Amino acid sequence: MTDTHPTRQLPADTFAPGPRHRRLPTPLGTYVLAAEGGAVTGLWREEQNHFPPPARLGEPAAATDPLLEAAGDQLLAYLAGEREDFDLPLAPRGTAFQQAVWARLQEIPRGATTTYGRIAQDLGRPRAAQAVGAAVGSNPLSIVVPCHRVLGTSGAMTGYAGGIETKQALLVLEGALTT
Repeated sequence: MTDTHPTRQLPADTFAPGPRHRRLPTPLGTYVLAAEGGAVTGLWREEQNHFPPPARLGEPAAATDPLLEAAGDQLLAYLAGEREDFDLPLAPRGTAFQQAVWARLQEIPRGATTTYGRIAQDLGRPRAAQAVGAAVGSNPLSIVVPCHRVLGTSGAMTGYAGGIETKQALLVLEGALTT
């Protein structure tokens, strides 16, 4: 599949300095996109587990916010099967361990899955599968940082902050599962 959506170059002076957010209806439910300065800091499904407090979301974004518009356009194109990945500046907040787990999530190819235990091994902490699970569960950039590609050791659909149905839909979209 060819990515028909070119990367947008966004001038640095177009970004609002503080945290801001926008709600976006999608085929999988309403998502909240958050940004601060020139980076996307969050993408959450409304009513999901680990939904952030209002202070982290900041104020509603201005009607025209180039970064949140680009993020929304990319998300909708991804969910429509018109885009295979994301090209956005990201700045998720988390501990060093969480950052390491989230970086590893971004290495999982589209159409593939892995396990919490495998990620723990990859990070040189083979006994840290539960800690990896906690970091995966607190991923603030769902879909963009593909935590839905992580399964239980037996290949079971384990918890997903946005709901198991959403996880399954994403894996079917990406070709990792058949319907």
